[in-house]
Amino acid sequence: MTEALLPAVEILTGPAPTHAVIWMHGLGADGHDFEPVVDEFDTDRLPPTRFIFPHAPERAVTINGGYVMRAWFDIYSRDYGNRAEDVEGTEASAAQVEALIARENARGIPDERIVLAGFSQGGAIALHAGLRHPRRLAGVMALSTFLPLVERLAGEAHPANRDVPIFMAHGTGDSVIPHGFAQQSAELLTAAGYPLAWHSYPMEHSLCLPEVRDIEDWLAGVLAA
Repeated sequence: MTEALLPAVEILTGPAPTHAVIWMHGLGADGHDFEPVVDEFDTDRLPPTRFIFPHAPERAVTINGGYVMRAWFDIYSRDYGNRAEDVEGTEASAAQVEALIARENARGIPDERIVLAGFSQGGAIALHAGLRHPRRLAGVMALSTFLPLVERLAGEAHPANRDVPIFMAHGTGDSVIPHGFAQQSAELLTAAGYPLAWHSYPMEHSLCLPEVRDIEDWLAGVLAA
C-alpha cells in the first residue's frame, strides 16, 4: 500500500509551472513558515515555478522532552561534535521527499527542473535526499543546516548528482547549529567534488534579506540552466 503524500502548501509563480522547488521547514514549524519568502523574490527572473512547502510528520523529539511536534527526524542531543543521529527518521523523511519528487514528475516536471531546499532540519533532509537521488536535480539549497550521516555519504551518494549545484548559507551568530559545524559540512562536500556555494551572514538561526537576494540569484541560475 502506497503511503500518503505529505500535505503541503503550494504557491505557483505562473500558470502551467515548468519547474519546482520543494522546500522543507525546520523543527517545530510547518509548511507555512517559508511561504512569505516567495513574495520577496522577483519572480520575473524565474521560470513558472511551483513552490512546495510540505508539512513534516509529527513525532516525539528527545531534546524537547519527548514533546510531539513536526520534525523530519528525532534529535537526541545538542552536542554537534559527538552525537548519535536518527538514521531511521532521516531515511523515512528522505523517502517522503522522493514521493513528492515523483508527484512533480507525474505533473510534468522532470527531475532536472526540481530544486530540493530546506532550512535547519529541512536542509539536512534536502542534502541527504538530494545527494542520493538517482536522477539529476537542478540543485540543492541548504540553509542554516549541516550534512547528516556524514560517514555514509561516500557509499550512498548517487553518481547522477555528483555535480549538482549546492547552495549553503549560515548565520555567524547561530546559537542552534554552530556556524563552524555547518562550515565543516560545506568543506567536506567541497572536498568530495561537489560544486558548492557557501555564504555566511551576520544573523542568528534565521534568514535575512541579503540571503534572500542571494537565494533568488542562485535559483534564477539553476532553474534557467
